[in-house]
Amino acid sequence: MIMDKQHLKNIISKFKGKRILVAGDLILDHYIYGKVDRVSPEAPVPVVWANRENFVCGGSANVGLNLVALGAYAGLCGVVGNDHFGNVLFSLMKENRIDTRYAAKVGGRPTTLKTRIIGNHQQVVRLDWESLEPLAPETNNTLAGKIKKHIDDFDALIIEDYGKGVVNPVFLSEVVGLCKKKKKIITVDPKEEHFDYYENVTALTPNLKEAENAAGVKIKNKSDIPLLGDMIMAKLKPSALLITLGEDGMMLFDGKGRHHIPTFALEVFDVTGAGDTVIAVFTLALACGASFLEAATIANFAAGIVVGKRGAATTSKQELFKRIDESKL
Repeated sequence: MIMDKQHLKNIISKFKGKRILVAGDLILDHYIYGKVDRVSPEAPVPVVWANRENFVCGGSANVGLNLVALGAYAGLCGVVGNDHFGNVLFSLMKENRIDTRYAAKVGGRPTTLKTRIIGNHQQVVRLDWESLEPLAPETNNTLAGKIKKHIDDFDALIIEDYGKGVVNPVFLSEVVGLCKKKKKIITVDPKEEHFDYYENVTALTPNLKEAENAAGVKIKNKSDIPLLGDMIMAKLKPSALLITLGEDGMMLFDGKGRHHIPTFALEVFDVTGAGDTVIAVFTLALACGASFLEAATIANFAAGIVVGKRGAATTSKQELFKRIDESKL
C-alpha cells in the first residue's frame, strides 16, 4: 500500500475544531486493585486486599475521550441513572472537556457500571450493574429532540452500540433519518444483534466476530473475509464497511473495492478500547475530507498506538505524526 505520508498528516492537522456527536451507551468503568496471598476459608476464591481504585469513562464516553485527545469537540448523547455513579461519570466527562448537554439522567435505571477487581496484576472477577431494557418512549423523545435541535452544529454522528438500551429502533429511525436528510456522516460501531438497524449509513466498523454474527456465517479461514464483507455490503448497503481484524489489521470495503490494511502495531499490551479509537479517528478523518481508505489507514495507525498502552487508552496528533513518519507506507 503506497500512500503519501504528508497528505495523511495534513488530514490529521485538520482534526482540531471538528465537531462530532456520539450517541450510544454511556458506561462507567471501575477498577479495584489489590494483592492476593491467600484463598478465602469461605469459598475457593482468592481474597483480594484492596489498596487502590479508580473510575474511567467507558463505552461511548471513551469514544468522546479519543475525540477530545485529538483536538476535536465531542458531544455525548446517552443516559445514566439518577444515582451516585451517574454523577461520577458526568463529572469525569466534564473534567475531560466532553459536552454532556445532550445526555440525560434517568430515574429507575442504574448507571451502567463495570467493576473489575484486579489482584496481583490479574483480573479476578468483573461485576456488571446495568439495565438492558430499551429506553422508555419519553426518554427516547428527549434524546432524539436534543439531536434534532443541535444536529446542524455537528460534522458527523457516531453511533456506539453496546447493547444497553440507548440504541433501539425507535431512536435510530428518527436520528439516522434526520442525519441522512441533513447529509451528515453517520458511522456505527455496531452490536451484532442490531445490525439490521443500520441500513444505508456512511460506514460500519465491526470486528470480525461481530461481522460473522451479522452475516450469519462463521468463516473457516482468512481468505473468506472478502466474501463476508461482500455479504454485509449487499445486505445493509453502507457506503463503506471497515472490519477490524486484530493482529491482522483491517479490511475495508467501499465503492472502489476491497483493501487489506496490515496492522501498524509495534507491540500489543491491551486491546481494550481499540474499537473506540478506530471509530473516533476514522470518523474524524472522514469529517476532514479523507477518502475511506485514507481514513481507515489513519485509524489503523491510531489503533496500533493504543494497543501498545495499558487499559482503554487514547492517542494524540503528535503520536500519530511520529508513527506515520516511522512507517513504511
